[in-house]
Amino acid sequence: MTGKAEDLEDLNVTVATHLLARTLTRALRATGRGVALLATAALSLVLFIATTLATAFLLLGVGVLLVPLVTTLVRRLTGVCRALAEASGVQIPTPYLPPLPAEPGMVGWVQRCRSILTDPATWRDLLFLLLNVVVGFALGLLPVTLLVYSLEGLLLSAGFWMLMRESGVNFWYGLTPMDTWPHAALGALVAVVAFAIWAASAPGVVAGHAHFAAALLGPSERSRIASRMRHLSETRSDVINIQATELRRIERDLHDGAQARLVAIGMKLGAATRQLRTNPDVAETLLVDARNATAAALEELRCLIRGIHPPVLAERGLEDAIRAVALESPLEVDVTVDVPGRLAAPAESAVYFAISELLTNVAKHADADRAGVDLRHEDGVLRATVIDNGQGGADAANGTGLRGIERRCASFDGTLVLSSPMGGPTIVILELPCALY
Repeated sequence: MTGKAEDLEDLNVTVATHLLARTLTRALRATGRGVALLATAALSLVLFIATTLATAFLLLGVGVLLVPLVTTLVRRLTGVCRALAEASGVQIPTPYLPPLPAEPGMVGWVQRCRSILTDPATWRDLLFLLLNVVVGFALGLLPVTLLVYSLEGLLLSAGFWMLMRESGVNFWYGLTPMDTWPHAALGALVAVVAFAIWAASAPGVVAGHAHFAAALLGPSERSRIASRMRHLSETRSDVINIQATELRRIERDLHDGAQARLVAIGMKLGAATRQLRTNPDVAETLLVDARNATAAALEELRCLIRGIHPPVLAERGLEDAIRAVALESPLEVDVTVDVPGRLAAPAESAVYFAISELLTNVAKHADADRAGVDLRHEDGVLRATVIDNGQGGADAANGTGLRGIERRCASFDGTLVLSSPMGGPTIVILELPCALY
């Protein structure tokens, strides 16, 4: 019984130590971000003045050159503030309207200047700079001040007050004169309270600045619509290119495969017709060759049809189609599916070909012997996860395969996330928003 009580006590101590270390780590990181906020507050003041002067100089013509330059610096600073907000758990999408094509020379500078000045996010950035001088300074300074104040009290209470009295300095910590050990103990208590307040409040204070930044640096409705239109335009172009590539592949396969075999069959049948009366044995051989060529052409047409839209996908659904791909793979593939329904045919086709290509890439390039496919539908999103035990090091920027899959998913507002450290494992997650029926 005593042993169990001691084990429980050790467990409680371990949990308390872990929670304390986690709290202190979060508070230290938040204080570091507070120091960064102090720097952004100082830069905000400089850039606010610079932007105001550059805008005023538009009347003199010089502002046409200065506004784009200063705006670039402003947007870099606001980008830093978005990164700090993201570290506090607040995501702030980029709000700027897509840049319009600009002509070279002075005309281009005027066009860029006009584009900047007509973007609502530019003026919201300017308001953020003005307010961040006060808000960023206050919220960034508070965690730093609390930490320094508490550490100062702990150092004084540990005996530094005696050194200061020997130097002839009467020092007060808070409302307590640091002249005797009882007063030093009271000062230590105040320092511990200040330290606890710092540890508890620092992350929240810095997160408050993140929400303040989100209110001004987030996208407006106009920029959301413009971003959406740009995304639709890009994905539509990608879809058209993918369709054109598929049509060219089908045309090439028909021309080089089935069409060539059908021409050969016609020639063999013609030769057999000419040999039928004079040399029946040769005619029979030609007919057998023609029959074999017909079977080969039929198999090529079936393969081509499977490449366009596999019959198993249309007849039995995505789960059975993925299992069929897994069975045909040279790897040992584990398939887990939790999709209680059917998707729209275009979405099913996109997921099927994406997973099929990923497994093909694993077999060719990953040096793996096992792979896994997990397919599930939750909260209106289809998530497909493909993992292998290969050598890793995959990079979407170094090949067209993953980029093609990414574009295919983007046409359905989907995303592709790749994790492939050297040595493996490689994990690819596809997410497509879609409904079941």
